[in-house]
Amino acid sequence: MLANRARRRVAWLLGLLCLVTFLPVTAARADNPIVQTIYTADPAPLLYNGRVYLYTGHDEDGSTFFTMKEWRVWSSADMVNWTDHGSPLNLASFSWASSNAWAGQAIFRNGKFYWYVPMTNRATGRMAIGVAVSTSPTGPFSDALGHPLVETGEIDPTVFIDDNGQAYLYWGNPHLWYVKLNADMISYSGSAAQIPLTTAGFGTRSGDANRPTLFEEGPWVYKRNGLYYIVFAAKCCSEFIAYSTGTSPTGPWTYRGTIMPTQGGSFTNHPGLVDFNGGSYFFYHNGALPGGGGYTRSVAVEKFAYNSDGTIPTINMTTSGAPQVGTLNPYVRQEAETIAVESGVETEPSSEGGMNVGFIENGDWIKVKGVAFGTGATSFTARAASGTSGGAIELHLDSPTGTLVGTCRLSGTGGWQTWTSVSCPVSGATGTHDLYLRFTGGSGYLLNMNWWQFTGTGGSTNLVTNGDMESGTTGWSTFGAGTLSSSTSAPHGGAQSLLITGRTASWNGPSQDMTSKLVNGKSYTTNVWVRSQSGTPSAKVTLAVTANGATSYVQLTPAATVNASGWTLLSGTATVSWTGTLSGATLYVETASGTDGLFIDDASLV
Repeated sequence: MLANRARRRVAWLLGLLCLVTFLPVTAARADNPIVQTIYTADPAPLLYNGRVYLYTGHDEDGSTFFTMKEWRVWSSADMVNWTDHGSPLNLASFSWASSNAWAGQAIFRNGKFYWYVPMTNRATGRMAIGVAVSTSPTGPFSDALGHPLVETGEIDPTVFIDDNGQAYLYWGNPHLWYVKLNADMISYSGSAAQIPLTTAGFGTRSGDANRPTLFEEGPWVYKRNGLYYIVFAAKCCSEFIAYSTGTSPTGPWTYRGTIMPTQGGSFTNHPGLVDFNGGSYFFYHNGALPGGGGYTRSVAVEKFAYNSDGTIPTINMTTSGAPQVGTLNPYVRQEAETIAVESGVETEPSSEGGMNVGFIENGDWIKVKGVAFGTGATSFTARAASGTSGGAIELHLDSPTGTLVGTCRLSGTGGWQTWTSVSCPVSGATGTHDLYLRFTGGSGYLLNMNWWQFTGTGGSTNLVTNGDMESGTTGWSTFGAGTLSSSTSAPHGGAQSLLITGRTASWNGPSQDMTSKLVNGKSYTTNVWVRSQSGTPSAKVTLAVTANGATSYVQLTPAATVNASGWTLLSGTATVSWTGTLSGATLYVETASGTDGLFIDDASLV
């Protein structure tokens, strides 16, 4: 972990000692790289349900080789504030693997997420590619096979599903391989085949008779407007990012040139591209964080536009990164680990589910970009814990020392995972600003923070009545069969949660009528915390919309596995639309199967 203890001991260096020359990137607390609490590498973006999910590797602190033991997941709805979802997959998830949790990619199909990752096969000592599966984009993921999917001794899988439904898995260094995946996404037809690496297809490399083309590693394959693209790391070392295009998923390929020239303090690079909310985005990694270099890399992103003929322009690394898409709503609960920029903090798994921000010391801060306060916030609440005497959360606008609009003070809670909610008045928070949560207090660690939320006269209104469950069952009913009750035995926030028991079908669940509250064609963001009474069902939030006598079902959040040991956040964004006259709309929590009793808490629809 890029620990704040370690960061304060290291100088602001860019790159490790190596035999290659880098173009420098200035170290700074800028918006790029987008993850700053740990070193990350090999970005693989996935667009799902209104969010960009980003799958990365994790370079260990102080590495002098590609020392990587786990994979991580992040997500964002606006391309600047990124939520840390922790590590849902690591080497220990694969009984046959021994080392090298290197670059992978995830894809969604048939209601599941498939994550293809390379590791060393303990039995053979060679690199092999495994596949993990989950019903949620944030995991947990588990080994789908118990053995490698494919093994050629090479690395860097990328996965692509063509318009006709045929899926392809590509990988390679120094060769470029592919297989045709079957519909189950965990097996393939035929045998692994090589794509010919011709100079016409992949450019000409000089000075290496054994590798005449520019292709090095890290392929990324996709299709856009009928044209197939393969983007790859070219010519080591240092690498640059190049691309080729073709008329089929297996070629023939035509080399198109450079996308990102060599730069950035790391002798490797790794591409990932995605279209989101009308824009195109290019992900990569560099060595721009303190202590960063060729083996301690960090993921960054740039927005770009394709040329009219489908070619990709030259993209250079910046410290500003991509512009924000929309704004962030402070009047719904926001995870503390949703961060644009930070100084000094770290993240860790929370006993209340998900992650929390921790290891906070005096003067540390978190920046959340583009917060829309509207006509004004009146109060602020944070979920926090402290194993010492606590500290203060100062709320500043536009800089760590900008206008102070509120201060919340936390006393010791008796443990770093002993959570309580603290509130304080807010004055002067209007309009749209960058929000800085600045932490102050004595020496040593002060507090941990799990989530925060403003209340006030501005911003979007939570359409869920009694979303915090503090008014018992008010506003809630049962969709189908079951009994609702208010529970104090397992609250997520505050003193109460809602419990449903006696479900007789998986679609039964706690519900609210939304008929008079919805706007046709509007996108809504949903957050509901769920905990199972027993067992481990896969839960999701659904909206049943009835218009002109016909009912359609809108899945508002991806399904996620929940259990009895902690809370799981169901979160997602979806557009709700109907034709004709709306006669009924019901928001409810259901499970994919089973009839487990469920707790829910802190629900919002905005």
